[in-house]
Amino acid sequence: MSNIIEIKSLSKHYYAKEKIKVLNKINFKFKKGKIYSLVGPSGSGKSTLLNLLSLIDRPTSGNIKIDKDNINFDNVSKIDQVRANKIGIIYQDKNLLSDFTALENVYIARLSVDHDKIKAINDSKKIIKKVGLINRINHYPSELSGGEAQRIAISRSLINSPEIILADEPTGNLDHKNAKEIFRILFKLKSKERIIIFATHNRYFANMADCKIQIIDGKMKIINARIRK
Repeated sequence: MSNIIEIKSLSKHYYAKEKIKVLNKINFKFKKGKIYSLVGPSGSGKSTLLNLLSLIDRPTSGNIKIDKDNINFDNVSKIDQVRANKIGIIYQDKNLLSDFTALENVYIARLSVDHDKIKAINDSKKIIKKVGLINRINHYPSELSGGEAQRIAISRSLINSPEIILADEPTGNLDHKNAKEIFRILFKLKSKERIIIFATHNRYFANMADCKIQIIDGKMKIINARIRK
């Protein structure tokens, strides 16, 4: 399995009244075909790491490679291109646009790659059908349950067939039944050409990953790993 993401001496510091080290010179290689879970106490740096890997935030120091290419955070257009073509993001609060229907929330993400609206709509319908919500495509986020909204958020993250799926507490606001359904869908997305990284406080879901990583005191530590061939 080849590395799709490699981080080297990656650090992230924040400055308030004093310097706060969230991540401190971490090194790791994420391989295609695997699912990784990130665990650790609140404030340990799980979301910070995901924000860095999604290229939404930039590191204080260190390097990130995606498909062996060094990420230059000064090249904004390149960053946008990589994020649009390679990365799908699932947030805890869904981040759906309230004035747009479920279908519109999904296909708009496709238009960042090309401007073929008809194809974007057709592809979006196919993905939404796979998560069992084809009958809800014309409903607005306020008309969807929490579990339904998160399935639309997953559909949106998949519209550009990303190699990298990042999920930050994707079931944090859901009951256990809906949470299990979301993780069932998420794990079905595993493929040899894709990587999935998710942060969670739930041990049950964390243990389902191929590799469980603990983040504490600014460092990463593998606490459980199994490779599925």
